Amino acid sequence: MIELLTASPLLLLFAVMAIGYGVGEIRIKSFKLGVAAVLFVGLGFGALSPALEVPQFIVFMGLAIFVYTVGLSSAPAFFASFQRNGFRDIYFATGTILLSAALAYGIGVWLDFDAATTSGLYAGASTNTPALAGLLDAIQKNVPLAGQDAMSQQAVVGYSLAYPLGVLGVMLGLFALQRIMGISYAEEYRELQKDYPLGEKLLSRTFRVEHPDMAGHTLREFRLQHRTGVAFGRMLHNGETYLTTWDSQPETGDLIVLVGSEEAIQETAQYVGPAEEGQLNHDRSVFDVRRIFVSNEEIAGKTIASLNLQERFNVLITRVQRGDMDLLASGDTVLELGDRILLVAHRKDLPEVFRVFGNSYEALSKVNLLSFGLGITLGLLLGMITFELPGGYSFSLGFAGGPLIVALILGQLRRTGPIVWTLPYGANLTLRQLGLIFLLAGIGIRSGQTFYQTLQTDLGLKLFLAGGVIAMITTVATILVGYRLLKIPFSFLGGMVGSQPAILEFAVEQAGNKYPTIGYTRMLPVVLIGKILAVQLLYSLLS
Repeated sequence: MIELLTASPLLLLFAVMAIGYGVGEIRIKSFKLGVAAVLFVGLGFGALSPALEVPQFIVFMGLAIFVYTVGLSSAPAFFASFQRNGFRDIYFATGTILLSAALAYGIGVWLDFDAATTSGLYAGASTNTPALAGLLDAIQKNVPLAGQDAMSQQAVVGYSLAYPLGVLGVMLGLFALQRIMGISYAEEYRELQKDYPLGEKLLSRTFRVEHPDMAGHTLREFRLQHRTGVAFGRMLHNGETYLTTWDSQPETGDLIVLVGSEEAIQETAQYVGPAEEGQLNHDRSVFDVRRIFVSNEEIAGKTIASLNLQERFNVLITRVQRGDMDLLASGDTVLELGDRILLVAHRKDLPEVFRVFGNSYEALSKVNLLSFGLGITLGLLLGMITFELPGGYSFSLGFAGGPLIVALILGQLRRTGPIVWTLPYGANLTLRQLGLIFLLAGIGIRSGQTFYQTLQTDLGLKLFLAGGVIAMITTVATILVGYRLLKIPFSFLGGMVGSQPAILEFAVEQAGNKYPTIGYTRMLPVVLIGKILAVQLLYSLLS
């Protein structure tokens, strides 16, 4: 078997990917490794024989694809955080990066680790694979050819041995603090829903208009008076069914449909009137309800309000499905390629409405290779530039930082003339996962022998425990500062403290909702860039 895998690196690569992904899906209570298991399976295969190898090109290709797709999808949340919080998130993320780097530096000096091992320890305790790739990139550029392989293997060993307790340490710190501080996720959820409506089970209910706050007032006036988290659907007035607009003016006795979560509907209903037993139906010969895809690149990145649909058609959009999340539609909702929208429209308008949104599943399955290839090319060119720092230090963004920064910029621009930089949601997710698996499988296989040898020494135990110490101290400090001083919701902090999918999933399960994903996406771009730079600076200082 080993001879067969040695003769075919491609077979070896895909065998590791398949087995690793399967192992990552194994759940032990609320914990599973996810795609990170591919790394450990790769290490296991690599330990079988020094002859088992895959080309290093696989590692860097996977890294570039992974960080580029992460940057494209994270750009809106990244730049929106500036508008809402200024530089607070940047300062906060930088503080956590510097703290973990300082801990790794102190432990490395105390235990007399070499520069590559200490820097790998930092990347592993931070559960940040792009940082490891940035470190390997720095080693390739700054170490003589004869010593590159040995240094790279030491870096991967430091990363691999620190990684398990790096994950577990964050989870333990998060779990302990939520208990000690008496966090009520349900109470946070109710407060956050007002400013951050998340995907949840959306319902529609019919009410009779009787309350004076609604009767005789336009829906725009009602919305300004009452901060509600619902959308207004159809309305029955004088025996006829209409699609509401902000200028619609319900009268006493009219029926109106509210769309939103159960809690939001009940909160709004007290200012509308009593609930009707049945649902307000509409004449399917006149109006129809459809879910259609947003596949038209011309409207990607635009808000629903900017499309001025109600000036052209008799149409009402109530929900937007993005991935697995069902979002309540509003005028400020930004549409992305791959979204599915739920709308009610006049039958005669449907063909033209379909043309506006595209409604092509086939188009969403394709990747625009012009924009994708050009974007990564620009990122790789940026990564090749060497930046000089005071004191004789220098660094480059490499295969990780360059594509990430370019992706953030292009993801925010969304399009330049005829070129659309963003990717459909499904295509982005597929490419991101493929890139990450190539990366993890490649570095695991190439470092398996060194990992196996180190695991049997005292150095292996020290690295293993050091990863947990760094992770727990950083997590506790991050949460205390974020929650007590900066007043960041604990639900957000659950996603902010870890850049590893298993940690994010654990935080989501603890919260019982997906608010940790907001913290994750707000911090991820800053953390990725910061740790890529920090690990190279740490390596340079220790060298």
